[in-house]
Amino acid sequence: MNDQRTLDRRRFLRTSAGTSAALLTGPAALSLLGTPQRAAAAPAGPAQGAAFVDSYTTNTMADLTPEGNAAVRILTGMNRIWHTGTSWNDGSPLLADILRANVDYCVEVTTERTEAQAREAFIYDRQHQSYAVIAGLGPLAGLYRTGARAVTSITTAPDTTPPAKVDDAVPADAPAGSALGPGAVDSELGQVVALVNALRGPYASGNPAKYAYRYPRPWRLNEDSGVVDTGATDALGFPVYDSDVVVAPQLLRQRGTSPADDGGFVSGHTNAFHLAALALAYAVPERFQELVTRAFELSHTRITAGMHSPLDVIGGRTLATALAAATLADPRNAALKAAARSQAAAYFRAKTGSTADTLYAYAHRAAPAEDPYADREANAELVTPRLTYVLRRSGRSVPMSVPKGAEVLLETRLPYLDAAQRREVLRTTALPGGYVLLDGPEMWGRLDLFAAADGYGAFEQDVTVDLNAAEGGFCAADTWRNDIGGSGGLTKRGTGTLTLTGTNRYTGTTVVTAGVLAAGSRDALGRGGVQVRGGTLRVDVERGPLRLHGDYLQSAGARLELTLHHCHAPALTIAGRVTIAQGAELLVRPAEDLELDEDVVLPVLNARTLQGGFARVTVDADGYRATPLYTRDGLAVRLTSC
Repeated sequence: MNDQRTLDRRRFLRTSAGTSAALLTGPAALSLLGTPQRAAAAPAGPAQGAAFVDSYTTNTMADLTPEGNAAVRILTGMNRIWHTGTSWNDGSPLLADILRANVDYCVEVTTERTEAQAREAFIYDRQHQSYAVIAGLGPLAGLYRTGARAVTSITTAPDTTPPAKVDDAVPADAPAGSALGPGAVDSELGQVVALVNALRGPYASGNPAKYAYRYPRPWRLNEDSGVVDTGATDALGFPVYDSDVVVAPQLLRQRGTSPADDGGFVSGHTNAFHLAALALAYAVPERFQELVTRAFELSHTRITAGMHSPLDVIGGRTLATALAAATLADPRNAALKAAARSQAAAYFRAKTGSTADTLYAYAHRAAPAEDPYADREANAELVTPRLTYVLRRSGRSVPMSVPKGAEVLLETRLPYLDAAQRREVLRTTALPGGYVLLDGPEMWGRLDLFAAADGYGAFEQDVTVDLNAAEGGFCAADTWRNDIGGSGGLTKRGTGTLTLTGTNRYTGTTVVTAGVLAAGSRDALGRGGVQVRGGTLRVDVERGPLRLHGDYLQSAGARLELTLHHCHAPALTIAGRVTIAQGAELLVRPAEDLELDEDVVLPVLNARTLQGGFARVTVDADGYRATPLYTRDGLAVRLTSC
């Protein structure tokens, strides 16, 4: 898979990892397929109404208007792009350039796809969506399938279009009590299964939006958004764009649908993938980003298959994000979500021999060859372009307003933050304004959950974070990888460890009062001053030194730990003044690959001026003792073999 990512990186047309099997987003939604009691084209402008999390249960086929259906309402940004007609084939383009790019993208992906990509897309077209997502658990995936008794019958694609529709089923040799999708509710992971099913419940269908917006699937459109009725399919029955007219009559017969019942916006598979992924991410936050990446990759196979366009996929993701938040925020699901998280944690710790503090390491122990989502940077490169696909940014940039209830999506991933802080994380990591469709009502489409899992994007005000190591997991240790801007500062409290690794530009003061604040990049601590009033500041920058742009103050009892990676360069440079109070401590730790002589002087820090000195200087290297060597503008240590 990594080889394919490399081949496709230029156009970001990577093979996705999967989709599933139904137009609806969950088994409970099958009853929604009846003729809508009230159908109306969505209005040209956004409709006002109750917050989505308070009205999501209106997402049924009974009312397809923005005024009466919360899902249709939050997607009304589509009305700036496409004018809904009175029937499935008489809509018209409003932003012709975006719609042309939308179809062109589909043409490029489907005409350039390999046979392997088409076969993979077939599998995820027919496989249960909730099962397909499980692979995002990486090293925990096999344990999950066993514990949940989750099975599938679709693991390969046929050589040619099958004569009848292929549906997922429980294999004949499956263990007793096995179930499709997320698994069985009476299994060892039954509460997690129930949570996935709840998020994909009776109000989670994308069908009301399909009927409301009547935007055709891409293989019914020519490049000018004219609706057509002839075309071609490949050997597996997927649409192929071999001219400006594309359709898939074989696939239609296979699915048993009519053109009027086969809208493209939103992608139901995409909706289902993201709902299942966010349910698992809530229960197993140790794999939060990887599950989000899996959902993006699976969703892209809808384009690879020719079944959906980028706009359809964006709409499906937007709807799923809102539905997941609404379901998790619903008080009726409070006990279920807590039980699911507790059950998953206990199960995986027991099966792996891990503790609350080591489960994250186990969940990320596999190499990329074994875990396709092991490389965070590759995951980011996959997700980022698919947040917007063919959308262009233009017009006035509307400030981000985080939708009500959205903070619940980060409840287990950032458990040490309160609700207001999690909302600020979502706001400061959201996509910028100006993207049509994403700037719709409540702005669900602008949320970037992959980025939000890496902490704040900016400190607009002073931020205080309190990690309690006794609570384990992310409360014991976490890493914020984003490049943090803003005029605020950071205060680290509590006994846990917080690591910063971004190229940070925030200008406020960084204060450590307890626990450990670790700097893992040259600009981890921003551009303001640093005060270590308690606890430990840990510096380990391989491509250092750590650069402090302001003053540095260390109080009595506080500790500075510096890993030395170079014999001739300090680990820390400080543009301002250094003040070391009596009673402050310093630990120096030579890196494992640093070769030491029996008697060597290593630079530690440089500053504009240095006042005071450390009460205790120690070295974490067997057989050596440390002697501090002070100057008016710096400090070195002599390491002597003993």
